[in-house]
Amino acid sequence: MTDASQSYGPFDGLKIIDVTSVVSGPCATGILGDQGADVFKIEPPTGDIMRARGKVAGFTPNFVSCNRGKRSVTLDLKDEKAREVLWRLIEEADVFAQNFRPGVADRLGFSVEEALRRNPKLIYLSISGVGPSGPYAKKRVYDPVVQALSGLADMQSDPLTGRPKMIRSVVVDKITAVYAAQAVSAALYSRSVTGKGQHVEIAMLDAMLGFNWSDGMAPVAVVGQEEDASNTPHDMIFPTADGFVTVGAISNKEWVGLCNAMGRPDLITDPRFDTPAKREINRQDRLETIEEVVSTQATAPLLASLEAHDVPCAPVLRRHQLIEDPQVVHNEVVQVIDQQGLGPVRVARPAAKFSNHNLRPLTQAPALGEHTAEVLAELGVEVE
Repeated sequence: MTDASQSYGPFDGLKIIDVTSVVSGPCATGILGDQGADVFKIEPPTGDIMRARGKVAGFTPNFVSCNRGKRSVTLDLKDEKAREVLWRLIEEADVFAQNFRPGVADRLGFSVEEALRRNPKLIYLSISGVGPSGPYAKKRVYDPVVQALSGLADMQSDPLTGRPKMIRSVVVDKITAVYAAQAVSAALYSRSVTGKGQHVEIAMLDAMLGFNWSDGMAPVAVVGQEEDASNTPHDMIFPTADGFVTVGAISNKEWVGLCNAMGRPDLITDPRFDTPAKREINRQDRLETIEEVVSTQATAPLLASLEAHDVPCAPVLRRHQLIEDPQVVHNEVVQVIDQQGLGPVRVARPAAKFSNHNLRPLTQAPALGEHTAEVLAELGVEVE
């Protein structure tokens, strides 16, 4: 629980009742928890499905990251007494978050209408795969399904074969979580002005389309001038003689710096590349030319030359390398917590810092039902 003598974020004192599972919902409420909210994680007696996906029963690195610092309460919502307990919690809460499949919350008796009737100031968050209605509404949806539907897999297509590829991360779940946390924050601000709660709906499909649109959907943005962009050009990773780097040049100044850093000043006036527009039109040729040049050079001196010419660049770090990267270490992003069941576990601290609030100390994720008795006692409910 939050120490009353210490403010641990702008949402200090906020109470969130979280019946979500897997990643999108728990990550969304986790963001708000990192910013000070007291999050009650309501789990079925079998626990969040993510608890069972690791080598150690009850905990996985993913589960720990999304659920650290929460209080776990086990309730079997098929039982009437358990539903009464959940209603008691909702009636005293600021936010109620659920990511059941469409229609399940209503069948359990926890509809938006009833929740807002009982608690008019409540922010009721619903996260779904593709939305509450429509031809796909009843589909069982996980991250890869939305990667396929949202154009994201097409954006990652192999440049030679055109075969779509998935991003090897549950990026849709995590983007949805960020959108959801932001939307809840906006709804809480609205409540501070109007005094009224409301229903916030986030579909994973909608979130990913919105996220992709500014760049990935450029080929279909102009009506009547749609393009087939299945054969995505070369990406921005280039092999060197002893590793990989990324390097980019958008402005003319950066392009001149890149050409000089590579030892190829002739490319500055190459008619394929002598303006930003031409460099975009001839993107594939440009990237293949860069690769041809840098592939013969060692990473360290190449990066030193690029830095000296003020060209955006970086080594491509493997995951085991990034935890020792000097900037990552300086930013104190990666921290270690003592997680019951796992021992020392690396986690990433909250990205946002607030000048008027200290960050809440990172604490472990709860064991299944660890706080059930504590929370029931707070409600004045006798434990059988």
